[in-house]
Amino acid sequence: MKVIGLNASPKGKESNTLRLVNAVLAGAKAERAETELVDLYTLRIEYCTACGTCYATGECTLLDDFTDLFDRMMNAEGIVLGAPNYIDSVPAPMKALFDRMADAIHCQMLTGKFGCSVCTAGGSGETEVVGYMNKVLTTLGANVVGGIGVAIGRDPAALGKAEKEARDMGKNLARSIRGELSYPEQDEVHRQKREYFCQLVKYNKERFAHEYDWYVEMGWMK
Repeated sequence: MKVIGLNASPKGKESNTLRLVNAVLAGAKAERAETELVDLYTLRIEYCTACGTCYATGECTLLDDFTDLFDRMMNAEGIVLGAPNYIDSVPAPMKALFDRMADAIHCQMLTGKFGCSVCTAGGSGETEVVGYMNKVLTTLGANVVGGIGVAIGRDPAALGKAEKEARDMGKNLARSIRGELSYPEQDEVHRQKREYFCQLVKYNKERFAHEYDWYVEMGWMK
């Protein structure tokens, strides 16, 4: 059972967002999960060029750190996303990562995985950013176990409380991976989403050759 945490804060070890990501990982580790932390600001992830090669071949034409990071995500059962609020959204490295995962969206590659998100903000917007990151996890096929956002500018002491909540969320993340918690409503959403993308891939079989083969291999092609 492995959980990977992705932190998209430029502040390194001084990051408040990092404190929340680490708290989630600590909670998962207390439930016997193996954990890994990734600082997105130490990686080079180029902007997607919308060339469509990944749809056809499953490979990306850009040579950077994305492929290795994505492989590490695929080898984990749990994914934790962490970001500060940048104008009601995420910082550029996290957005660049999301944009490079179009093939993973079509193929619903995070099916069977579980995730959660954390965000820190100065005064507001933390709830919107958590919602956005969790929506990305859902769009990729993962079940979401929760999310925590905290506006430190309004109450500096709130970070400590949020860390405790984050540890509890990490425990629930591990319990979800073990099958102790279920999400039937999300499972139904994912079923419908897979059917939608299955039809999309089928209609574009020649252009989306890799994705068509993926759906056949997974037993999802209708």
